[in-house]
Amino acid sequence: MTFENKLARFMKNTGPARFFIPIGLILIVFGIVMLGANTDNYVETTGTIISVTEGISDDNGGQQYDVGVKFTVDGKEYETTFPNLGGTFKEGEDIKVFYDPDDPNNNTNSKSGVLAIIFIAAGAAAVLGGIYFTVNAFKKSKELDRIAPTADGRVQIELDGIKSTAGVVEYYFRFDGNSLKPGYIIEDAERNILYEGKMLKNALVGARTYEFKDHRTGYSEQHEIGHVMTSSYNDEFFSVRSSFKFDGAKIWDYLHNRGLRLSTNMHSKFPYLIYDVTKDGSAFARIESCSVYVHEDDEAQHKLKVPAGNMYYRFWTASDDLESLFLTIFAISECEQTVVE
Repeated sequence: MTFENKLARFMKNTGPARFFIPIGLILIVFGIVMLGANTDNYVETTGTIISVTEGISDDNGGQQYDVGVKFTVDGKEYETTFPNLGGTFKEGEDIKVFYDPDDPNNNTNSKSGVLAIIFIAAGAAAVLGGIYFTVNAFKKSKELDRIAPTADGRVQIELDGIKSTAGVVEYYFRFDGNSLKPGYIIEDAERNILYEGKMLKNALVGARTYEFKDHRTGYSEQHEIGHVMTSSYNDEFFSVRSSFKFDGAKIWDYLHNRGLRLSTNMHSKFPYLIYDVTKDGSAFARIESCSVYVHEDDEAQHKLKVPAGNMYYRFWTASDDLESLFLTIFAISECEQTVVE
């Protein structure tokens, strides 16, 4: 696995921890600070209002008052001011006072302490939640490595040299929007359509219906393709996640269950990407994004490389399992996939 993919995988697995744990620690520290000002041990007494001064208005436009108060503890009189109190106050009226029995100069007009405990508890829950989600993600990652292994050093060497390997064929994957049934097709060097997926039914809500057809055998089958709903996390390393579903299953879960794994090389031919695909831990295919001129002769003829987003690819494989490769590239395209899977 390349450095980029190791880093991307680490960032993905630690995402919950990097969000919940710092928030939790902040809440815990804030709660501890609040405990330092805890008034749970304060004693209640009755004071007398000696002055009422208009203060600032609250957010709702209500008038607040600075209320001067005197109270007596063990025969000694203390004076204090409670700022920004809402309500009605008159000189000579009684008012509750809470004071520190060790130093009555520390006083307030209300008691607090439960809120600090709530902050600490919430912070602890966030920290534990971040740890739990991260540990669970690493467990799932380990299970995924067992089901669909990634490329080791030997396999990576095979993938790096796959274009010149005997029996490997170059194919072309492109978007076809020139018909009433837009979709994607795989062509050979002679521009023969070998495999295609045409959209039979679009849908604003729910799944779209595609017909996948293998032109080599004439076999066709309809599939339900869930809408792509992507959300990018700014703290992730070139990460785009998607809820794209294939016949009700998450697309990458479906491909993983076929033994397929994908890794991304970001140092390819910027702005184009290289994707290495393994199947059951063995070299399966190399996929490269390209311009709208997927065929080499087209590109040479126009003498122009036009980055075209995520709809045009070349790939090399010795396998005749074009269905798996079509679905893999289809998923890359639909999900704008730029991170290890």
